[in-house]
Formats: sequence, structure tokens, C-alpha cells
Amino acid sequence: MRSAAVDHSPRTGRLTERVLISERPAEGEDRAVPGHWEGDVLLGKLGQSAIGTRGERQTRYVRLVPVPHGRRAQDVKLALIKAVRQLPTHLCRSLTWDQGKDMGAHATLPVATGVQVYCCDPHSPWQRATHENTNGLLRQSCPNGIDRSSVTPAQRNAVAIALHGRPRHPLGWDTPSDAGARVGA
Repeated sequence: MRSAAVDHSPRTGRLTERVLISERPAEGEDRAVPGHWEGDVLLGKLGQSAIGTRGERQTRYVRLVPVPHGRRAQDVKLALIKAVRQLPTHLCRSLTWDQGKDMGAHATLPVATGVQVYCCDPHSPWQRATHENTNGLLRQSCPNGIDRSSVTPAQRNAVAIALHGRPRHPLGWDTPSDAGARVGA
């Protein structure tokens, strides 16, 4: 069920045709089933470049997605379509994002990928707590103010590998790599 459409004029920047996080299936909320992701965009220097970040809720597995031209909605959409298509279907059930302008093309993602997009309530980052924590860890390796378009695939992979090898308390001190291997990530 979709919430009422909201004005999407440049003045407001609000998303239309959004599906709120309250409508996300219980299996995504309680982490019982893998394949439910949270995402965000880490902006680079002057907002001119970005890296899309996706974190799987059950395993804490992270995928870093290059968005070389900043956070324009169309660029984010294309990057996410490519990233989703790289994973097995059973690991792509939903994606939860904030209501930033970078997700202005979110309504077309389910058609292009088969993955439903859920939006957090405005100004509610705690609704993606797993990913907010992950972004904090990512900023240790990729601090704000750098040109993210200059980050090479090898550098992105090294950052992801480091995160995947870091034991996490919610995983019983297993690593995301251990948890991801159990589900076929």
C-alpha cells in the first residue's frame, strides 16, 4: 500500500509514490531472512561525487556502489540497478533508504530490479540504525571531503573487505564475511 503522493517540486524535494518503512515486511524488520538492505549515499568533496552504500540487515554485509557524478537521482538509480543485478535474487528482497533527493527515482527501482524500496520517515535516521553505524565505520576509511570519484574499485573493495572482517557484537562476534558465507553472499 502506497502512502499519499507528495509534491515533488524542486522547492520541497519530497518524494512521491513512496512506500514507508512501516509497510516493510516483518522479516525485514526482525532480520529473520537475509536480503533486506539499508542504503545511503556518502557524498564527496563539494557534493560532486558520491559512493552509494548498502548494508544487509541480517549479516551486516556491505556493498559499496560508485556514483561518480554526485547524488543525482538518476545516477543513484542506475548505480543501484547495476548493484542489485550482481546479487542472487534471494539476497535482494528490499531496500530501505531515507527520503533524500538522491532517491527521487526510487519508484522505478522495483520495476527495474524486483526489489521494493521503503522510505524512512523524515528526519529519522535511527530507522536505519544498522546502516548509520556502518556509515560511521566507512567514514573512518573514506572521510568526508575527499573526491569520491577518485576512489578506485580496488580501494572500495579493500574498505569493504576490512569491514567484512571486523567482528560485530550483534553477530555473536562473528564477522559479516562469516555471516554472509552462511547465506551465500
